[in-house]
Amino acid sequence: MALARVVLASGRTVDLSALHMSSTYGGLLEGYPCKPLNDRRIDALVRMANRSFPGAQVHLIPPPREYPDQYAGAFGPVEVLPSVACVGSFRAEALDPSHDRALYRSRLTVVWFQPTACVPSGHDAEPGLLEVNWDTLATDEEL
Repeated sequence: MALARVVLASGRTVDLSALHMSSTYGGLLEGYPCKPLNDRRIDALVRMANRSFPGAQVHLIPPPREYPDQYAGAFGPVEVLPSVACVGSFRAEALDPSHDRALYRSRLTVVWFQPTACVPSGHDAEPGLLEVNWDTLATDEEL
């Protein structure tokens, strides 16, 4: 049973089968949000996605980056990502029409950021998530 069903902009319906949400800056004890820190956080999430869902393609939706008018420290200007980091495993009908619908599903792991801890559902999701090109990024797997 899916956690949620998301309708992509293409009209394809995909099921969210697993979701990991975390605070983007949880555990930041010192320093400030900046490009080097954010790049490391993004890389760590992609690595975690690959480990958590082996065999699935991982797609990163590039996060929006804000630059508040604050003092730039030793690591450059302040750069802020949305406050919630997400890794989701999605499944849908098989891409290849020759595959038996009972035996095959397509899947894709997606990494994205969003401002709140809301589970994406229906048409209510971050625009980048809704715009995922499933037919190009997902892969079929035999159940």
